[in-house]
Amino acid sequence: MTRYLSAREVAEHLGISVPTVYAYVSRGLLHSEPAGAHAHRYLFDQVEQLKLRREGRRNPASVAAGALHWGTPVLDSAITLIDNQQVYYRGFDVRELASSASIEEVANLIWVGDRQQSQQLWADLPALNIPQLPDLPLLEQFVVALAIVGSNDHAAFDQRPQGLQRTAVRVVQLLISVAAKQPLQGPIVAQLAEAWQIPLHLQPLLNAALIVSADHELNVSSFTARCVASAGTTLYAVVSAGLAALGGVHHGKQSELSELLLDELLRSPDIYTALAQKLRLGQPIPGFGHPMYPNGDPRGKVLLDLIRQLAPQFSNDIDRIIQAVYELLGDHPTIDFGLAWVGRVLNLPLGSAMSLFALGRSVGWIGHALEQYSDARLIRPRARYTGERPNIIKI
Repeated sequence: MTRYLSAREVAEHLGISVPTVYAYVSRGLLHSEPAGAHAHRYLFDQVEQLKLRREGRRNPASVAAGALHWGTPVLDSAITLIDNQQVYYRGFDVRELASSASIEEVANLIWVGDRQQSQQLWADLPALNIPQLPDLPLLEQFVVALAIVGSNDHAAFDQRPQGLQRTAVRVVQLLISVAAKQPLQGPIVAQLAEAWQIPLHLQPLLNAALIVSADHELNVSSFTARCVASAGTTLYAVVSAGLAALGGVHHGKQSELSELLLDELLRSPDIYTALAQKLRLGQPIPGFGHPMYPNGDPRGKVLLDLIRQLAPQFSNDIDRIIQAVYELLGDHPTIDFGLAWVGRVLNLPLGSAMSLFALGRSVGWIGHALEQYSDARLIRPRARYTGERPNIIKI
């Protein structure tokens, strides 16, 4: 729910007088809305942003220090907004997109801001030969395939907008083809569903999983992708870098850990006791509790609600686990718990949750790269030195 403040509350929050609040409005620093006769209200998020900017001018070092840990925004981006514990891609609610759009439409929305252009961009897919790949986990196969195909795709160095969009399609086409073990020649979800033997009535769940995974602002893999793009590399290198970051235990690996937890709990005679035992041993409970969503990750909710709708036979087990974790920790499910359930409902092998995450998130990595290419500046922050000072002898 959107939070508003009165003029007096704004003054107290900023440590200024009420007349100064009105002066900020006249200077365009704040926006007010009518709230009854002779009264106005102010959006809390805007007031908070103004407060952070003022603090940044007074003490930029302290703001910069906290920016890397869920802190003050450090980059401009028009792709994803996280507001009031909801997620929006270029102004479109992800919950609505997951039920009404294809992953191709969402890719085009993220890349160029136009859902409808997807028909043109994805209409004539180029012929693609999948390289012979070693018997490795799917994420590692992605990395190998990107290296082999990318080294021979000379058109990937065309960084004009149209050239980049064509390369973006080829990169996603390659990943889907590797996952499906056959060249992509039609709609992404249909191709994956055929390869993974997913029945028609569950294909909307696969589509939704890819869409809600597509982007999440400056998470570690997307920030990595932007840094690599700022160096002027190709989209193949950008996605490879994103995959490297995604594979970390504090990021995409949480989906795999959630799968393992889910498998263990469903085999346990007592879910509550199994969870309590993990806590007694100091073990974390993956798939629950997201710092940005104290009331629950909306992406995970989309997936779990869709499972309840399309495969209601799983509803009881879902609810029992959620209830047990909430009673023990007070935490709500994240997207990782949702993806773990998607893998189980679609009868995919263990490890598939992170593969789905990677396939969806590759769309976002590319979107961030395209945005960064247009900026044409190298991302190069400075470090605050905390080591020994040099012993300089003055003569």
